[in-house]
Amino acid sequence: MYSAIVQDHFHQPRRVGPLAGATHTGTAGVVGEGPYLVLWLKVDEDNKIVDAAYQTFGCPAAIASGSVLAELVEGKSPAEALLVSEENIVESLGGLPEGKDHCPRLAVQALKNALTSYSKEK
Repeated sequence: MYSAIVQDHFHQPRRVGPLAGATHTGTAGVVGEGPYLVLWLKVDEDNKIVDAAYQTFGCPAAIASGSVLAELVEGKSPAEALLVSEENIVESLGGLPEGKDHCPRLAVQALKNALTSYSKEK
């Protein structure tokens, strides 16, 4: 059973993309083979994530994980955003049912992939 927070993010997802003006994009999963998530970030000249959006093709837990992740990283520097963990997402969602641990992992992997390009630029 999904928590009330997961249900809220599933029924009213926040920050659904694509994100116009994104400076970095990361993906996780394989299109057509289970959950897939795209994360867009906009990092400004002050080195802060000023906007984030996601799109996923997955279950309610995947949608909620992307929604929460996009909220968690806004206002952080890329280095701070990299500290966001699967556990942070699960905690922010009030827990996830057994067998749904791949969903926050997918979101965190997309974040790491988006910020890999950032690190290479710096």
